[in-house]
Amino acid sequence: MKEVEKVRIDKYLWSIRIFKTRSLASAGCESGRVKMNGAAVKAARSVAINDVYEIRTEGRKWVIQVTGLLANRVQYTEAIKYYNDITPEEDKHEQRQASVFQTGKRPSKIGRPTKKERRELDDFMGGEEEDF
Repeated sequence: MKEVEKVRIDKYLWSIRIFKTRSLASAGCESGRVKMNGAAVKAARSVAINDVYEIRTEGRKWVIQVTGLLANRVQYTEAIKYYNDITPEEDKHEQRQASVFQTGKRPSKIGRPTKKERRELDDFMGGEEEDF
């Protein structure tokens, strides 16, 4: 992989797979979710080796130390070589759940039956009803 001299923080966080998209990484920087020495950083800030960043994402809190510069997104097994995860243990296991967790699927046994459930119920009850 080609050595890189300068990388923006939003591009770096995207390339090491902390954020799913670069625009999410940029938005995280602008909203103050990415900090260095307790101060929020802008998305255009250049990353240097041995910098320590605190990052809050939807899923968890990260504290990472930069060990190498990476400009392009690579697979996870390669990406973890470019930073050290120095997050305290209590923060690693704290999983945050989204405030609204809706998959779009109807919860089981609540509301009207689906077409498949209605057909299974009709078969169980002895077939179709005849109209008179």
